[in-house]
Amino acid sequence: MSEECTHDCSTCGSSCGPVNEKDLIAPLNKDSAIKHVYAVMSGKGGVGKSSTTASLATAMAKRGYKVGIMDADITGPSIPTAFGLNTRAVGDGESIFPELTNTGIKVISLNLLLENKGDPVVWRGSLLGGVVKQFWSDVRWGELDYLFIDMPPGTGDVPLTVFQSIPVDGIVVVTSPQDLVSLIVTKAVRMADMMHKPILGVVENYSYFQCPNCGEKHYIFGKSNLEQVAADLNVKVLAQIPMDPAMATAMDQGAVETMEKNYLEPVADAILAHEGK
Repeated sequence: MSEECTHDCSTCGSSCGPVNEKDLIAPLNKDSAIKHVYAVMSGKGGVGKSSTTASLATAMAKRGYKVGIMDADITGPSIPTAFGLNTRAVGDGESIFPELTNTGIKVISLNLLLENKGDPVVWRGSLLGGVVKQFWSDVRWGELDYLFIDMPPGTGDVPLTVFQSIPVDGIVVVTSPQDLVSLIVTKAVRMADMMHKPILGVVENYSYFQCPNCGEKHYIFGKSNLEQVAADLNVKVLAQIPMDPAMATAMDQGAVETMEKNYLEPVADAILAHEGK
């Protein structure tokens, strides 16, 4: 294998012979033990992927599990904001220490390492992928029951690096009720299939707005065809989440852990069922 190998065999002209997928897995930090890893991904941006990750992690933490979040959306990190994390992560020369949320969720994000969190990250894909691998190998996670990875949108370099370098146990796909839902979900599901990673199911954000006075549901974007798309792809619809101003406010104010209503409880149930619990 070439020393400059990117591990993307689809674009390589070298004849290296068969590659064992396990050989590509990066070593976990020596002072860490992580039982389960789940990725939250979408075929496009702007569908509420980070709010889904934050709420799902919160749901699992409230059930008593030790939880961490890896913010792999390097160029558009949102997780620190959702939890109100404003300090910089520190290290000891060997490892980086994740920041702790109010309920003890461990978080690492590039925004926690930048001197100025408003600085743009203008890097090529190979550098972005390298950061993700460092988040796995150089961050001292300690003991975790669950690590959730907030993926960048799309199916490019960073998702490929995550699936090849980290032992992901399952994937939650996030979408919204727009005309492109079929294409968006299909791309994500097909990438998961290519990487031999199981899909737990699909979460649809912004499904409807429920009037607080009369309780009637209004489908702002029109009713989606998610049920049919999911059936065609043989995946489950785990949750259809309404447009809730309280959730948007909680995300913006760093108070996602204080939300009384957590719409991701069904997804937490699906994860436990996937593990036979």
